Amino acid sequence: MSTQNLLVELFVEELPPKALKKLGEAFAQLLADSLKAQGLAAQTAAVTDFASPRRLAVHVVAVLAEAADKVITQKLMPVSVGLDASGNATPALIKRLNGMGLDESAVAQLTKQMDGKNEALFLDVTQKGVALKDGLQIALNEAIAKLPIPKVMTYQLADGWTSVNFVRPVHGLVALHGSDVVAITALGLSASNQTQGHRFEALISPVVLKNADTYAEQLKAEGAVIASFNERRAEIERQLNAAAAKQNLKPIDDEALLDEVAALVERPNVLLGQFEKIYLDVPQECLILTMKANQKYFPLLDANGKLTNKFLIVSNINPADASDVIGGNERVVRPRLADAKFFFDQDRKKTLESRLDSLDKVVYHNKLGSQGKRTNRVRAIARLIANALNDATLMAQADVAAMLAKTDLPTDMVGEFPELQGIMGRYYAQHEGLADNIAFAIEDHYKPRFAGDELPRSQVGIVVALADKLETLVGLFSIGEKPTGDKDPFGLRRQALGIIRMLIESKFPLKFEDLILAVLKEFDKEFDAEVSEQASVVSSIKEFCLDRLSVNLREQGASPQEVDAVLALNPELLSEIPLRLAAVRSFASLEEAPALAAANKRVGNILKKVEGEVKAEVNANLLQEPAEIALNEALSLVKPVADSTFESGDYTTSLKSLAALKAPVDAFFDNVMVNADDAALKANRLGLLATLHQAMNRVADLSKLAS
Repeated sequence: MSTQNLLVELFVEELPPKALKKLGEAFAQLLADSLKAQGLAAQTAAVTDFASPRRLAVHVVAVLAEAADKVITQKLMPVSVGLDASGNATPALIKRLNGMGLDESAVAQLTKQMDGKNEALFLDVTQKGVALKDGLQIALNEAIAKLPIPKVMTYQLADGWTSVNFVRPVHGLVALHGSDVVAITALGLSASNQTQGHRFEALISPVVLKNADTYAEQLKAEGAVIASFNERRAEIERQLNAAAAKQNLKPIDDEALLDEVAALVERPNVLLGQFEKIYLDVPQECLILTMKANQKYFPLLDANGKLTNKFLIVSNINPADASDVIGGNERVVRPRLADAKFFFDQDRKKTLESRLDSLDKVVYHNKLGSQGKRTNRVRAIARLIANALNDATLMAQADVAAMLAKTDLPTDMVGEFPELQGIMGRYYAQHEGLADNIAFAIEDHYKPRFAGDELPRSQVGIVVALADKLETLVGLFSIGEKPTGDKDPFGLRRQALGIIRMLIESKFPLKFEDLILAVLKEFDKEFDAEVSEQASVVSSIKEFCLDRLSVNLREQGASPQEVDAVLALNPELLSEIPLRLAAVRSFASLEEAPALAAANKRVGNILKKVEGEVKAEVNANLLQEPAEIALNEALSLVKPVADSTFESGDYTTSLKSLAALKAPVDAFFDNVMVNADDAALKANRLGLLATLHQAMNRVADLSKLAS
C-alpha cells in the first residue's frame, strides 16, 4: 500500500516562550503516537517536530491513506450462555450475532477459549482500517486535548458566538498528505495548504505549501522563518559565539536563556550593544541578572570571566541599518542598570547587623515564627556543630555568619531580585570589612542548591549551611510538614540531600541521629515537645534522609543489594558510607562472596529463631565435630584481622579477609547439626554461629548480597 509524508501545523498567536519547546515536542509526539496506534504509520516512522513563536507543527514520514484491515478476536459470551446442552446456539447468541450483522451460520466460525476460570465463545472479526481523514482527525483532537498547556485561554471564533479553549488563539490549520490537503478541522478552522511567515520580513504572504516535505524550506526561503526550534536555537548560538569572538569576549553560558530566546524569535539576528562603564561598579551578578531576566540579553565576559560593558541582543528583524535597533535596546537597558546601581548604593548605607530587627517582621512559617526566630535557631545549631568539632575559632566565625546569613533579605536589591539572596549578603559583608570566611559563608549557606551543585567553599560555610538546612528539615518535620508523593512544597528532599552530601564530603565526625536530636531540642526549647514525640520525629527524619541517600547512591551506579547491605547496619557516621560501599563492591567481586553471603543469610535466619539472646562465645572444650573445630580455628585467625582492619577504617581489607572462611563455613553446614539434642552442645554451636555472624557483619549486612 502506497504512503506519503504528512505535515500538520497549527498557526497561532505568540505562544508562551518558556513552554514552547515542550509544547512543540508534545504536539508532535502525541499526534504521531495516535497515528501509529491506528495503523496509519509504522512504529518506526520518523517524526520531526517544529515550534516557533507562532506555530506548532509535525512531519511524519510514510503515512498511509488508509490503514490496513486487521483481524481481531472478539469475546461474545460464556459458553454456558451461548450454547445449550446439545451444543446448539441459544437465542441470546443468535441475537448477539444478528446485532453484528451475522446470521446463525456464523456459529460454525466460533471458537472456545478459556476466559479466566470459565470457557467463552470468541469470533475472529475483520476490522476495516481507518481512513487517514478520520484517523488524523482523531489524532489531532487527542493532541490538542492532551497538550501540556501551562494556562488555557478561552477565546471566541469568527462567528462571534462560539468559544474554544487553547493556549493561544489559533488562526490557521495546515494538513498535507504529500501535496493533498486532508479535510480535517480543529478549533473552528478547516485545513488548507497555506500558512503565514514572518510578520514583517516574509517575502510572500501567505506561504502556499507545495507538499509536506517543503514546509521548512519554504518557510525559510519565502516566510523568513526557521521553523525548527532546535535549528533556530543552534543558529542563535552560532551567531552569539561569532559576534562575541569579534570582540575577543564570550557570551554568558545560560541554556535556559538560550531556550527562551529561541522561543521569542522566528528569524534571529544577533547585534552588539553596550552601556556606560560606570555601571560595572555594581556587582556583576546584579547586572547579569537584570540583563538576562528583564531584557533577554546575553552579557559578554572577558577571558577571566569578568563582566564587560558589552552585551548581545537577539533581534527578530534584520534591517539594513541596525543602529536604531541597537540604540533602542541600549536606551531600554540603561534605566535597569541605573536601578541596580541605586539599590546597591542605598543598601550599603546600612550595615547587615542593623537589619536584624527587620527579620522579626518577616514570617518564616506561621507555626515556626519569624525569620528572626529562625536566625536564632540557626545560630544555636551552628554553634553546637562547631562545638562538636571542637573548634573555638570556627564556632565564633560560624556564629557571626549564621547571624547575618538572612540579613540581605530586607535589602532593596534582594527585594528586586530574590535570586541574589546570599550573593548580596556576601558583597555587603565584604564592604563592611568582615573576614572572607564569614562573607563567603553568607553566600554559600544556600549551597548545595540542587543535585550536582558545589558545596560551600569553607568549613564556616559548611557549618552554617548544615545548620540552615537542618533547621528547615527538622523544624518542618516537627510540625508534620512532610513531603507526600510527588509534592514537596518546601523542597525537603533537596535539603536532605544537601545535608547528606555535606556530612559525607566534609567528613565531619558527627553522628547523624545525635545531630538530628540535638537540632530538635533547639525547637523544644520554644515549643516544649514531648520526649516520645522527639523519638518519633528523629526516626522519621532519619528514615527520610536514608531513603534519599539510597536513591542517590543507586543513581550513582551502586546496586540495590550493595546499598541495602551498607544502610542495613545504620552507620552512625554518614561519612563512612562511601568507604563501606566501596568495600562491599570489592567483596562482591570475590569468587567466595556468593557462598559467604548465602551462609551469612542462613546464619541470621537460624539466630532469629532462637528464643533469648545468643552470646558470641565459644567453649572450645565442647567442640566435637572436626568441621566445627575447623571453623572455630579459622575464626580465631580471621576475626582478629577483620576486626583490627575494621577499627583502622580499612573496610575493604576487613571484608576481603573473610574469604578464608568459605571452606570451613561450607564444611560446617555440610557436617554439623546445630540443633543438637544436647542443650550445652546446641548452645555452644549457636555461640559459634553468633561469633561468625558478628565477624561478617561489621562493615555491612552481607546477607543482603545473597540472591
